[in-house]
Amino acid sequence: MTLVQDRTLRFGVELKRQLKRRRTKLLTGLTALLPLVLVIAFGFGDAPDTAKRGGTFADLAMVSAPNFVVFGFYVAGAYLLPVVVAVFFGETIASEASWSSLKYLLAIPVPRRRLLRQKACVAGGLSAFTLLLFPACAFLVGVIWYGAGDATSPSGDAVPFGKSVVALCIASAYIVVQLSWVAGLALLLSVSMDAPLGAVGGAVMAGVLSQILDAITALGDARKFLPTHYTFSWIDVFSTNVDWTAMANGVLLSLGYCLVLTTLAVRRFNRKDITS
Repeated sequence: MTLVQDRTLRFGVELKRQLKRRRTKLLTGLTALLPLVLVIAFGFGDAPDTAKRGGTFADLAMVSAPNFVVFGFYVAGAYLLPVVVAVFFGETIASEASWSSLKYLLAIPVPRRRLLRQKACVAGGLSAFTLLLFPACAFLVGVIWYGAGDATSPSGDAVPFGKSVVALCIASAYIVVQLSWVAGLALLLSVSMDAPLGAVGGAVMAGVLSQILDAITALGDARKFLPTHYTFSWIDVFSTNVDWTAMANGVLLSLGYCLVLTTLAVRRFNRKDITS
């Protein structure tokens, strides 16, 4: 019986099932098209001044492809990318409960831990793919429209194109790991309620609340324990002298939150009465 149960709900089967869903196609499509939307928006502005120093990354977004990707991270990092993770993980169990199909999956039988693990793995794979799809598309669009130049920071530092590509890869990987706390929270909410919209919205609202609290300087060092405090620490890799401290703290904090929240999700799902 155990061997049969271990063959139920295989990763490939669940992945194909999720890829066919409209929300998967919509999220990946919007993520891939956002760089084009930004290019069109910049088309209404003035031509870039390649010699410009100072200002913000928005002012330098059209200088080169790496700068365009960096600006894209700033635009999407606080809102779109967390929503992507929240949607994929928030719908893992809650969507099955809302369709009244969860009890039938468990009756196949699919062990609860296997069901949760397989769905979380698929959600993680789709989240990572979509998160990495954005910088890939932004880089391609940036090279076509703005050229393969150096990454220029507002302070005047210039990182050669080759090194800036490596920095973009590191920044992309950091964003994937940093958003793991959203995955853990959305998964916990997904096993705790039967409405996917509530699970997704709860994770998104938690991120917004964390950003609001992080903006309150009166909280002092307590802000360092907020999950969004190190959201933009990836920008450090685009300096001539890289300081890895903030990024390391962001990785440890996010993975810590993810581990605790995922453990709570597993415990909650194992003890939950399935009625839908």
